[in-house]
Amino acid sequence: MEESTLEQKLHALTHILTSPTTSPPLHSQLFISTQIPCFLNWDFPPILCNKPNSHAFPSLHLKWGFSLFLKRISRLGLPETSWRSKCPYSQPPPLILAKGVDEAQWEHAQKMEYVRKRLKRKRLGSDINPLIPILIPDALLFFLLLFNPFPLIDD
Repeated sequence: MEESTLEQKLHALTHILTSPTTSPPLHSQLFISTQIPCFLNWDFPPILCNKPNSHAFPSLHLKWGFSLFLKRISRLGLPETSWRSKCPYSQPPPLILAKGVDEAQWEHAQKMEYVRKRLKRKRLGSDINPLIPILIPDALLFFLLLFNPFPLIDD
């Protein structure tokens, strides 16, 4: 990425912003690989990479293939979703809705029902007893008082 010019970066960024997708077509992959040749963190293959040690093992293509495999296996085959996938009312609508999110309904009654459902949801937070965050550190300090881990050595 450091070896590409500002104009190449702007062309690549414009292309990515104007055609957002989770599975880019081959012509898009080739365009991005010519603009940003050695960017391994995307689904775009590093076809035209001109790194000096491209003959070393593991090769750049092997690293890219392995990283792509790890990304896909970590999702267990599910499509990649982002924060936009959880917002059905955003414009333009998301390409893939997240699991559990219903498609946007634009009629007034349906929007009111959606708002009521959102307001009835439980607050985000943890369901732990409020005494636990107080008792655990106090218990650790108490055990440090009883059993001194750093005894004084008298010479």
